[in-house]
Amino acid sequence: MPRSGICLGAATWLVTCLGLVTWVSLPATARAESLAEALVKAYQNNPQLNAERARQRATDENVPQATAGYRPQIIASLSAGLQAVRDLLPGNTIQSATLKPWIIGVTVTQTLFNGYKTANSVRVAELQVQSGREALRNVGQGVLLDAVTAYTNVLANQSLAEAQRSNVAFLRETLEITQRRLKAGDVTPTDTSQAEARLSRGLSDLNAAEVNLAVSQATYAQVIGNAPSQLKPADTVDRYLPHSRDEATTLALKENPAVTAAGFDVDVASTSIRVAESSLMPTVTLQGNVSHSSDSDPSLSTFRTDQASVVGSVNAPIYDGGTGASQTRQAKEVATQSRLVLDQVRDQARTAALGAWVTNEGAKIAVTASESEVQAATVALQGVQKEASGGQRTTVDVLNSQADLISARARLIGALRDRVIASYTLLSAIGRLDVKTLGLNTPDYLPETHYHQVRDAWEGLRTRTPSGQ
Repeated sequence: MPRSGICLGAATWLVTCLGLVTWVSLPATARAESLAEALVKAYQNNPQLNAERARQRATDENVPQATAGYRPQIIASLSAGLQAVRDLLPGNTIQSATLKPWIIGVTVTQTLFNGYKTANSVRVAELQVQSGREALRNVGQGVLLDAVTAYTNVLANQSLAEAQRSNVAFLRETLEITQRRLKAGDVTPTDTSQAEARLSRGLSDLNAAEVNLAVSQATYAQVIGNAPSQLKPADTVDRYLPHSRDEATTLALKENPAVTAAGFDVDVASTSIRVAESSLMPTVTLQGNVSHSSDSDPSLSTFRTDQASVVGSVNAPIYDGGTGASQTRQAKEVATQSRLVLDQVRDQARTAALGAWVTNEGAKIAVTASESEVQAATVALQGVQKEASGGQRTTVDVLNSQADLISARARLIGALRDRVIASYTLLSAIGRLDVKTLGLNTPDYLPETHYHQVRDAWEGLRTRTPSGQ
């Protein structure tokens, strides 16, 4: 009898191949969730993204606040009270009275010129809206990329856990065969100990895989909004990607939302200089006032007064203690800072695009190499099993070959995951990871809708989106 021959049946070998089944197929009875459906849920319900949308709607309100400078300010006033009067008349006669004065009036103030502060403030607010929209787009890209990462991590960890389960099944059967052969005197206790040690390692690896799967499932629920069940295989987005490294960097510098937002921030800072300078210029206002007053007493006559006035005024600052000059210098320094930040963001976007391009290309090579490795390791295990059955290989040879196959399959699963994430990362780096490009089945959130709703609003306290989404 061979000293340590081992031959596993075809059924056991099929079990060892189940690790990749989760990646490529699903039970027909299960309702599988696709990556596109998960992205729709994240886009609609992710709290981080909805919070950023609320921030942008708040930024929209800067525009009507700035345009209010063009409009008249109307103030109504009403006052009433009691007034005690004590008069000393000729002959030392004292006359006392209690008056009940009251006055009602309306004042209208219209600013005619304020050093172009209002016009520049409106321009600043509009630029802040533009910058905020790009910031919102950047957060949206980040949320979608997080969703892709969470989805593919669950998918990969499911496959890894299943691969470890099949590995444990293989090792259990190997140990049982080895124990039977030990009783028959074909192998030594050393072979049994080696099989037991590999089974213990396999159980440990299975536990680690299940822990990683549980963590990835929790992350999925946080990002997507529901726990994962059956997941469909995730495809790459190569059809939307640039064809060269230079094209990737060009698109990143042009369309990456971080770059475009930083560009608007430069315009905001530059225009804010003119806002600060307006405090050094004269202000022209026109004020109209209408009032009606009355003083009455039961023992005296009632005096009523009606007044109306229109007054124009010009106020020219001569010296404000240096506040206006300091604010202007400060605004200029902020503008310099924003231009330097723009340069920095451009460098970061260029680096991110190059890194994403290289990573995506490397991921393609890794998948091809891992597929070849799995194929070769599969053939090698089959060969070692046959040789072991003929006594030409030992138990440890079979165990080592199985370990090589499991490692190769784990690398393939990781490479498939990395391949998908890398393609989406590159799409994000060039600024095109959005609902429209991906063709997701959900309405695109249009921030300009709320902007036009409130831009010219003269009144109203209710928000346009009570749900916060």
